[in-house]
Amino acid sequence: MLMKRMNLLLTIMVMVIFTATTFAQGVVRGVVQDVNTDETLIGATVVIEGTTIGVTTNLDGSFLLIVPSGDHKLAVRFVGYETEIVDISVKDGSTYNVGTILMKSSAVGLQEINVFADVAIDRKTPVAVSTLDAAAITEKLGSRELPEVLNETPSVYAVKQGGGFGDSRINIRGFDQRNIAIMVNGVPVNDMENGWVYWSNWAGLGDALRTIQVQRGLGASRLAINSVGGTMNMITKTTDMNAGGSLQTEVTDYGNKKTTLTLSTGKTNNGWAITFAGSRTKGPGYVDQTWVDAWSYFLSVSKEWKDHLLTFTAIGAPQKHGQRSYTVSEDNFEKYGNKYNQHWGTWNGNVVMERENKYHKPQLSLNWYWTINDKSFLATSAYASFGEGYGTGTLDNRYDIPPRYSIGRTTNGQIDWDGVAEENATHTDTAHFANGNYAAGGLVFAPNGDTIMNDAQLSKNILRESVNEHNWFGIISTFNHTFKNNATLVAGIDGRTYKGTHYRRVRNLLGGDYWFEGYGTAVDGVGGRDQLKNVGDRIAYDNDGLVRYGGAFAQYEITKGNFSVFIAGTISNTWYGKIDRYNYVNESDQKSDIVNALGYNAKAGLNYNIDEKNNVFMNMGYYSRAPYWDFVFVNRTENALIPVNDIMNEKILGFEIGYGLREKWMALNVNLYYTDWSDKSYTDRFQNTAGDDFTAPVTGLRATHMGVEVDAKFKATPWLDFFAVLGLGDWKWKNDVNAVIYEDNGAIVDTVNVYAKDVEVGGQPQTQIVVGTKIQPVKRLTMGLSYRYYDRMYRDYDVIELDEAGYEAELLPAYGMLDFNTSYQFKIAGLTSFAGMSIYNVTDEIVKTQGDKYGYFWSFGRTFNFSLKVLF
Repeated sequence: MLMKRMNLLLTIMVMVIFTATTFAQGVVRGVVQDVNTDETLIGATVVIEGTTIGVTTNLDGSFLLIVPSGDHKLAVRFVGYETEIVDISVKDGSTYNVGTILMKSSAVGLQEINVFADVAIDRKTPVAVSTLDAAAITEKLGSRELPEVLNETPSVYAVKQGGGFGDSRINIRGFDQRNIAIMVNGVPVNDMENGWVYWSNWAGLGDALRTIQVQRGLGASRLAINSVGGTMNMITKTTDMNAGGSLQTEVTDYGNKKTTLTLSTGKTNNGWAITFAGSRTKGPGYVDQTWVDAWSYFLSVSKEWKDHLLTFTAIGAPQKHGQRSYTVSEDNFEKYGNKYNQHWGTWNGNVVMERENKYHKPQLSLNWYWTINDKSFLATSAYASFGEGYGTGTLDNRYDIPPRYSIGRTTNGQIDWDGVAEENATHTDTAHFANGNYAAGGLVFAPNGDTIMNDAQLSKNILRESVNEHNWFGIISTFNHTFKNNATLVAGIDGRTYKGTHYRRVRNLLGGDYWFEGYGTAVDGVGGRDQLKNVGDRIAYDNDGLVRYGGAFAQYEITKGNFSVFIAGTISNTWYGKIDRYNYVNESDQKSDIVNALGYNAKAGLNYNIDEKNNVFMNMGYYSRAPYWDFVFVNRTENALIPVNDIMNEKILGFEIGYGLREKWMALNVNLYYTDWSDKSYTDRFQNTAGDDFTAPVTGLRATHMGVEVDAKFKATPWLDFFAVLGLGDWKWKNDVNAVIYEDNGAIVDTVNVYAKDVEVGGQPQTQIVVGTKIQPVKRLTMGLSYRYYDRMYRDYDVIELDEAGYEAELLPAYGMLDFNTSYQFKIAGLTSFAGMSIYNVTDEIVKTQGDKYGYFWSFGRTFNFSLKVLF
């Protein structure tokens, strides 16, 4: 009886305790947003101070947290933002709604630079956009090239190409990066002569980035930029509000090592703030002899006073690395494997590179932000870039021997430098030159047989340096005014001036005494110049490319209720010139006339938020783009200073519609696009009536790029996320071209037939599928897994060479890549630290990632990257 009573009492006590515990709890809910953009912050941490009770925000920025009743401090934290503390009082069994918690950036001037750089805002800016924050960049980057972190973005394809440090390339929607606007803090960095971006010049930028935003299609930028395929806008960390720093070391399984240091003073009482990031990278590279020796630096200094903010930024990456510039044939791949590099050999037992790159391209900018009043804002950026460096290669003095095939090889496929040097030092062969001179037995003869040089052992093959130097200055100023009806007017100017100096010089005579410069292709011939060239002397070409650009832009945007509408326009003029010191001896003859081309664009878009979860958008635009300098001055020899007869703009017409859904557990974006690209610039070689070779543009080609893009994120549990991406493209040339080629005097010299209609565009897969997951099985451990599948990728080709009907582009095999990353947070001497590991190409698939008529670029095999980062 006593036992029964005791059991009953115990049961009652347990029920009372359980009931008390249950009703001694309450629910806290809310939404976390950016204070400036009103965008929800996904993955922000919400915790009760002094406890382990916490959650992360859902895919719509909302959170729900069960907490004990009583008074608490709710702490909200997110990378790159100041911590927000909210006092709450929770009653038993009740729900406490804290509403919207607005978080401020921890970076000085971030909002100003976001406005200046035309950063798109979710559910407001009507463009297809994907954004990676600093945490995602760190998680995905590792030892990869910076563009590769975007491979989980719809219709983006980034590959290492030859595998040298910084030699990667990125395509968006079937367009290569000459037709993608690459911007750093809203400043365009595509080369003003040809549109290329060389990622080795920006190798350390990943250490200093706060976000990367990819706007696919014509994008939201108001500048007249080359955003045919899209815009890649990289926003640096500016300067941090809080003092601190970090030290990180990384190493790959193939021996590359990288050390990165970041330091920040935080914002001082007198308004100053300084942030620095620097790195050192060195190692042998994955591909044979693609070694790297590189530094990088980022410096941001800010001063804030009253309504003004002044920011100075310096970015640079001096580097030197071995290259594999050419594709590898299937035969050589079968013989030597995917690490084979045809650009090196040994001479007297020492490694000698045929292809290496050395460059330093610092960019300096001074930004002034002035908040005139609560309605008006002025942002101005003055910037300068000074580039200097070279790429190396071989040069053959025999005009009828293509340099790519003139060098002997050893049995292991490497360059026989010993054989080259011996032949240069001892040959008695006749060496012909383009001007009719020839050499034999150590003597140099004129075409009539007269001896013009003796006792000169001339090199048949040498190593040369192709030097590129540039000075680039620019200014962008943007005025922003908000009207009473929530309409905004943005207007501004964009000015740039550029001078690029290009020449070749002798690097190594490879056993010979001299290089004989025939000047046979020069307009003025020898002109009294010394033809015996030694190391450091200029050869082959020596010219300056001159580009001046001036533009004005305006955009009117109105947000009313659930609608957001904008209309924008830009008009610009580009001036082109050239100075040629190789073809012309007298300085008075060396400068071309200045020619110009007018460009313009017009864009409009609309976003409609159906409700708090659903939105739709559309945009359209027309772009008349002035050609690059390379398509204005197309000749290096005859007519070198004469621009093309008719400078023709490329025309781009784009349409896009999209839909977005935001749920607590899911975020979905779907969009359809269509881009029509006509009068694409191409050039080809011809002969005039005198039999001389010259280059001329071929115009009239048209292509269409259309497709569908889907990206989705799913939050299955607080510790398990999934994501998926789909990109389906239909990119084809739409017409054949019959072009008539004229001389400067109007005489017809040739006709060109290009049979491109319905041929698929090459260089990027037209089917892309990505799936992945992010798991946090315990509090401090994070793991990620992603699988990328590519199909319908066609071998790249030169469309001008399609001179016969019925061409079918080679379809490369479909392939998939599995990547894994993990990170663990812990303490070292009380300092927060992270240990990370990434495995790229987990299943060790060796596949063709791109190809041209000579061969293929092959993927890296399975590689590892290990990292350790300490915060202080």
